[in-house]
Amino acid sequence: MVDAAEHAWTETHSRIPRWVRSTLWFVAISGALIACWELYKVVGTGLGIVRPVRPDNVTMPHVWDMIAELFQPARRGGEMLLWILLKSSFWTLREAILGFVFGGVVGFGIGVLFERSRLAERAFMPYVVASQTVPILAIAPMVVVWGGQLAFPQWLSVAVIAAYLTFFPVAINTLRGLRSPNPTAVELMRSYAATPNEILWKLRVPAALPYIFTALKVSATASVIGAIIGELPAGFGDGLGRNLLNFSQAFAVQSPKLYGTVIVTSLVGIFFVGVISFAEHRIVGVTGRRVADAEGEAAG
Repeated sequence: MVDAAEHAWTETHSRIPRWVRSTLWFVAISGALIACWELYKVVGTGLGIVRPVRPDNVTMPHVWDMIAELFQPARRGGEMLLWILLKSSFWTLREAILGFVFGGVVGFGIGVLFERSRLAERAFMPYVVASQTVPILAIAPMVVVWGGQLAFPQWLSVAVIAAYLTFFPVAINTLRGLRSPNPTAVELMRSYAATPNEILWKLRVPAALPYIFTALKVSATASVIGAIIGELPAGFGDGLGRNLLNFSQAFAVQSPKLYGTVIVTSLVGIFFVGVISFAEHRIVGVTGRRVADAEGEAAG
C-alpha cells in the first residue's frame, strides 16, 4: 500500500509542469516567511522583546504596510512609489544585463583557457581567486573614477562593476564543466581525428552547459547587486541604488518605503534568475540528450 501510494504521488508530481511546481514552492516559502515575520511581531510585542530586533512598526512594519506603501505617492503630490521603482528597475536591470553578458563572456573565456592550458591555470588561478577577496565597496569608487577619466558613461562604469561580480562563478564552473565529459568519449573523438576545437564545441561545451547555467543563475543575482552598489559612488540617480540610499536615510520615519524598495529589488533579481532558468530548460534539455548519446556510443 505504501509503495502504491508513493508511486501514485510520484506520477502525479511528474505530471505537474516544472514552472508550476517552482511557483507553488515560491508562494509557500514566501507565505511561511511572512507568517514568521508577523508571528515574531505579535509574540515580541506581547512579551516585550527588544532583542535581537525590536518588533515595533518602525523597525519591523507589517508586511501589508510595506505593500500598501508601494501604491502611495513617494512624495506629496508625486508619482506612485511602485511606478518610480519600476522605472528605476529598468535602468538597474540594463546595467546588470550588460555587466552579466560581459562578465559571462570573460568568465567563459577564462574557463576555456584554463582547460586548454594547465600552465595558465597554475599561473593565473590564484589571481582569479584573489580578485574576489577585494571588497566590492572598495573597487566601485575606483572604477567610477577611472571610467570618468576615460569619458565612459556612468551606466557603463556601473556595468563594469556588475561584470566584476559575474565572471568568477562562470569561470570556475566552466572549467569544471569542460572537464566533466567521460574520458572515453574524448578519446573516441580523437580517434576520429577531431580537432581540439571540435572536441571543445561538440563535446565539452554541451557537457558543461548544466555547470555554466548554474553559475549564470548565481551571477544573475550578483550582477544586480553589483549594479546597485555601483550606482552609489557613480551618483547615478535613475537606478534602484539611489532609491535605497534615499529611503535608508529616512528609515526612522519612512521605513515601509525602504522595505517596499527592497521587495521590488528582490523581485528584479528573481525575474532575472527566472529568465536564465527558462533558457536553461530550453537549451540544456536538448544538448544533454546529445551528450548522453555520444557518451553511450563511446561506452558501447
